[in-house]
Amino acid sequence: MKYSKATNYALHTMVILALTSQEKSISVESLAEMQSLSSTYLSKILTKLVKAGLIVSNPGVNGGYRISKHPQEISFLDVIYAIEGQTSLFSCSSEHKDSLHKEGCLIEQVMIEAENNMKKELGNRYIMDIAKQVKEKGE
Repeated sequence: MKYSKATNYALHTMVILALTSQEKSISVESLAEMQSLSSTYLSKILTKLVKAGLIVSNPGVNGGYRISKHPQEISFLDVIYAIEGQTSLFSCSSEHKDSLHKEGCLIEQVMIEAENNMKKELGNRYIMDIAKQVKEKGE
């Protein structure tokens, strides 16, 4: 699991959309302006979020993007997977041939366990919870 700038923008976009009424769509230009980035770059991110079913695209003059029907069920991990896929942060490239590594690389086992803990935490953190906190703080 890796985190790029695209993931950063996707998470922020999801919070913005969560704070917006589900009946209202926000244009890619408005979303890009709010985050000070290129609308072309953000369009690529939005396409991934649409494909993952996290947001919907509304075509037409008043079109744009809005969060999916069940925003309270969208976790940080859902957004990360939509943008980055499900790749691991660490993969041992060493070829261990000694008897100490019969069950695989011990370092890799530690990294996998840590990553699984991180996935569990991110899977239990929801975009709507953050959106509510932002709203309460008036940001």
